[in-house]
Amino acid sequence: MKKVLSNTPPEVGATLQKMRLERGLTLEDLSRTAGVSKSMLSQIEREKANPTIAVAWRLANALGVTMAELLSSELPAAESIRLLEAHETPTLPGEHAGYVLRILGPMELAGKYEWYELTLAAGGALVSNSHDPGASEHLTVLSGQIEVEVEGHKKKVKIGATARYDADKNHAIRNTGKTEAKALLVVIHR
Repeated sequence: MKKVLSNTPPEVGATLQKMRLERGLTLEDLSRTAGVSKSMLSQIEREKANPTIAVAWRLANALGVTMAELLSSELPAAESIRLLEAHETPTLPGEHAGYVLRILGPMELAGKYEWYELTLAAGGALVSNSHDPGASEHLTVLSGQIEVEVEGHKKKVKIGATARYDADKNHAIRNTGKTEAKALLVVIHR
């Protein structure tokens, strides 16, 4: 049996909006994570624009879905195990500061519980302003030499150790070594 192809592009807007709202994300949240402008997202959701392949790929990665799921108007069957391949993991590059954050947690938990793989180049740093009141961070060092600073107080964190600190104060995570460092970072918002 031959499949009949449609002459019209898929209506991505409704699917995108549904997926974004299911995850409790604002347009701004998705814009920041996917690296797509808020105005472009709004146009796509209102069916005023169709995304390019590159934009669709970034949106699918940010939402933790396949491009087929994003471009389909059909509801996918629930999988018992959802596997996210390494290349599908959303990444926040901070090359100018010498860090890369891979977003390991699902987008629907963003703003509540977030977990990341943090890679710091030699001399690299992730410097953060205070998060929302009551927020905390938990940093476990996997490799390299890492120092945590919270409002001027510094501590070196050894491989395998975990630093727990208030993230509602200005804080920084620095690689003080001469080689790359890796850590797992969990952020808990209150």
